[in-house]
Amino acid sequence: MKVTELLALFDLETVGTDIFVGQCATNGWKRVFGGQVIAQSLVAAQRTVAGRAPHSLHAYFILGGDPAEPICFEVERIRDGRSFSTRRVVARQRGEVIFHLSASFQEEEEGLEHAFPMPEGPGPDEVADPFHLPPDASDPQRKQMNAFLTRIRPMEFRPLNPRRYRPANPGVLGDPRQSVWIRIAERLPDDPAIHRAALAYLSDMTLIDTVLVAHGYFIASGQFQTASLDHALWIHRSFRADEWLLYVQDSPNAHGARGLTRGLLYSRAGVLVASVAQEGLIRRRRPRPE
Repeated sequence: MKVTELLALFDLETVGTDIFVGQCATNGWKRVFGGQVIAQSLVAAQRTVAGRAPHSLHAYFILGGDPAEPICFEVERIRDGRSFSTRRVVARQRGEVIFHLSASFQEEEEGLEHAFPMPEGPGPDEVADPFHLPPDASDPQRKQMNAFLTRIRPMEFRPLNPRRYRPANPGVLGDPRQSVWIRIAERLPDDPAIHRAALAYLSDMTLIDTVLVAHGYFIASGQFQTASLDHALWIHRSFRADEWLLYVQDSPNAHGARGLTRGLLYSRAGVLVASVAQEGLIRRRRPRPE
């Protein structure tokens, strides 16, 4: 997918008062990518608010979206206060709710300032691009990884430790932390609303991986049924989604076929621009009966 196609996903059609329709990416995935629905819902909510930027959103994935069908986004104007606005977005396909999101918007204000510092580590130019690593014909994981990287374009990411995507010792618990440089690889328009949508799109990437690689598994191996269950994003400061962002992730808990992951997104200059939390379904696939 090219950046023009990504922007087309964000260009929702207005079909009624606070009702919008968005198309789905044709990338060969069996389900709609969760980041796409988050981003499109945020776009729909932003269309109904003037002069205020979103600072937080909270969402639940209800059903897996069908990439062959358009998605209808219905926005409810919960409240417009003196400095905050609240919106609720319901996403439907074939009349069924597949996703809903609540978002809060705020007028720009001054206040107290602090942020966790960005951890030390190599920059994006100092770590290998997994897309350009030569495939090993005898390594099915490498083939799966290259196919995955092709599908997520124009999203680009560079893990600080690429060996985490070739995990060994399945079932042996390791450190449930990872850091990944991530961005939209092509130039985006300067509109901050587009960059916020693009960040929402990016924020759904690699989180469930943080749970799996800690146990020596790989998301593309097919051993687990995985899906995002809920997602929260807090936007702290301005940024560009087409410039490298360091996504620092950890997983404090996995239990009951669910895993919780948290993430901090830093600009290349070390500025904390956003925080993320997500719980995902991670269910081991059972062998099919003969």
